Formats: sequence, C-alpha cells, structure tokens
Amino acid sequence: MDLYVGQLGDVPFTKMCGGNQQEGEMESCVLIAPIPGVADAYALRDSKNPDAGTLRFTGDELRAAGIATI
Repeated sequence: MDLYVGQLGDVPFTKMCGGNQQEGEMESCVLIAPIPGVADAYALRDSKNPDAGTLRFTGDELRAAGIATI
C-alpha cells in the first residue's frame, strides 16, 4: 500500500503533544490527520513547522512506535 499516492486536500489536522516535560522545555507536538480513503492510515506534520513536509504512517506503525492515534 502506497500511502503517498492520494492527496490530503484540506483534511483537518489535530495537534498531539507529549514528552519534554522538564521545566523550561517546550512540549514535543505533531499534527495528525487520517488519510482520506485509506483505512487506519495517518499523516503527520511538525506542529512548529508544518510546511516542512508531511510523513504518512499506517496505524500499526504508529502503535508500534507508542504513538496513540485519533
């Protein structure tokens, strides 16, 4: 399955944060959205620099990395 074939269009991204809970540190955040037309697949972006690009993962890949999916 090639997750990069389809277009994301105007899919709404949700911000997820965690880690870096030390005083004075910023949280690590990503933007996540389900990929339209593909079951259990998600697009991720850097919340501080969303124009840097979008990575795509299956739900299984995200769960294996310990990232909760929406």
